[in-house]
Amino acid sequence: MQAFQLWLALPAHLELAPAESQYIAPEAVPRVGPVTVVLGTYGSARSAIRSPEGVNYFKVELEAGQTLNYAPPRDHTVGWVAVYEGTLLAPQAITAGTIAVFNQSEDAFEFTAAGKTSFVIGTAVRHPHELVLGHYSVHTNAAALEQGEAEIRRIGARLRASSRL
Repeated sequence: MQAFQLWLALPAHLELAPAESQYIAPEAVPRVGPVTVVLGTYGSARSAIRSPEGVNYFKVELEAGQTLNYAPPRDHTVGWVAVYEGTLLAPQAITAGTIAVFNQSEDAFEFTAAGKTSFVIGTAVRHPHELVLGHYSVHTNAAALEQGEAEIRRIGARLRASSRL
């Protein structure tokens, strides 16, 4: 089994909201050709996972020589790709184990597989705040960071007290 963990800087009104989890059955995750829609939309497919607006995140599997052209929504100027199998030409080679972050742009992406290639790609609206980085989280200001990390410590203490951590 392979897994990717995606961390997002949430909008200010959501960054201190209670944590939540969702179970989405595999058959409820839409797929369009080689693209599995994890978050957001691709063509007419929409992810069943609740997430903030302005983020697309896909798993893509291409065969040798296959090309994916992806034009993100007009306001998605932030983009990244992480290749976990094979080599992706975009136009420079991006090999397995590599994460590439693209320059801010509204341009479309063209990816060609140099052999069987699997990767995740994300695009998003640029976050409107300068981010404040902590040990465990990212927030929009120092006070929110302290409150968020205090909550993480509180949850950790509760889990340790119940022998669940």
